[in-house]
Amino acid sequence: MRCAVLMSLLVGCLLAAVAPPPAQAVERPVPQSEPAPGTPTRIALWPAGRVPGEPKRAAVPDVVERSADPALPDRYIDNVSAPYLVAYRPARPNGTALLVIPGGGYQRIVLDKEGTALVPAFVEQGGVTLFVLRYRLPAGRGDRQAALADAQRAIRVIRTGATKWQLDPQRIGVIGFSAGGHVAARLSNGYATALPGIGDATDALSARPDFALLLYPVIDMGRHAHSGSRTRLLGEHPTPALEQQYSMQAQVSAQTPPTFLVHAQDDDVVSVHNSLLYYQALLAAGVPSEMHLFAHGGHGFGVRLPPAALATQWPTLALRWMQAQNGEKAP
Repeated sequence: MRCAVLMSLLVGCLLAAVAPPPAQAVERPVPQSEPAPGTPTRIALWPAGRVPGEPKRAAVPDVVERSADPALPDRYIDNVSAPYLVAYRPARPNGTALLVIPGGGYQRIVLDKEGTALVPAFVEQGGVTLFVLRYRLPAGRGDRQAALADAQRAIRVIRTGATKWQLDPQRIGVIGFSAGGHVAARLSNGYATALPGIGDATDALSARPDFALLLYPVIDMGRHAHSGSRTRLLGEHPTPALEQQYSMQAQVSAQTPPTFLVHAQDDDVVSVHNSLLYYQALLAAGVPSEMHLFAHGGHGFGVRLPPAALATQWPTLALRWMQAQNGEKAP
């Protein structure tokens, strides 16, 4: 009897040793989820093999799904060397476009929470055409300006195709989230920065966004910096001069476009002081601005908030603000 019990225990241990671990959500590569090159919704920023500062042969980006719920995808992309846009067009475009710059701490680019999840409110209900940017990240590059160069080119590409996409070239704005908000603020203040291009007609167009929306943005590179974004962009030990150069509150001028800010007071990733500092700088420069601070929401909420949360109001507020900037009548 004792022998039988021992044998049973031994078999059980062996089975446990070889049994697969419990099922759990894992990061899964899903490159097929991106539109294929050459399809109408995928718009290359530069002709193939002519991205300034990049090898002629582009790397294959990594697209990873972090969600186990098909109804709530949560992809990110990195290793982008040939930046591009993915377009989401309404059935009846109202003439306004938004360049969408998702966040990810300058480590990755979030595609759904701060990209595709915007479609119902902005495209289907608001009539806005969205262009979600896959931009170059600083990892592996000595050039800190690659993301800004991509944002500049993206605005120019959208203006180039304005007639085709039924857009008003003077109603093209930018919306940025978290570290993408830093890129959007860099574009707002550095749209005229001379960066390498390819010298075509698109490069000759203005890269100034007509308005900007910044959601829980990284702004400061000093006391209130998001440490991960600062380190990835500026290095481990940036000089005070470099921190100042990339602190966007220090770069605001009277030419900065009208700006709409959203932040949550309980954001423990990117301090609300980032939006406060930027708003104060906008006020001092006389830039038309609006700021909405919510007590609750945390960081990275996008539009995925509990229905009862007050922060769910921000897309409606943003659309109304955009209508006011564009001289449209509210519905």
